[in-house]
Amino acid sequence: MGWVALCRLNELSEGRALGFDPQGRGADSLFALRYRDQVRVYRNLCPHLLVPLEYRKDRFLSADGQWIVCYAHGARFRPEDGTCVHGPCRGEVLQALDHHQADGWLLLPLAQLDG
Repeated sequence: MGWVALCRLNELSEGRALGFDPQGRGADSLFALRYRDQVRVYRNLCPHLLVPLEYRKDRFLSADGQWIVCYAHGARFRPEDGTCVHGPCRGEVLQALDHHQADGWLLLPLAQLDG
């Protein structure tokens, strides 16, 4: 299985998210965050309107870092599992992506890039 390196793990600080464009399409198709010392990777796609979540580069989280926010309509998602707890897509879930951590890097299987 092939892998793509997204970032060094120490770049993901608690309460911060980073977007990635691993296919070079000009927009971040996924993002990663560290929440309660656990790394999560999600597809950058709101289940309500199928639009990107952030309003500018790497702005996926609320100001306090406690929620993933869709800035198109204010939906809030739990960082630990991507479940919407507030907004028009309540109960729907962000698509989580499998990832691997090795030698200080966050890696994503190439097979998940198209999906």
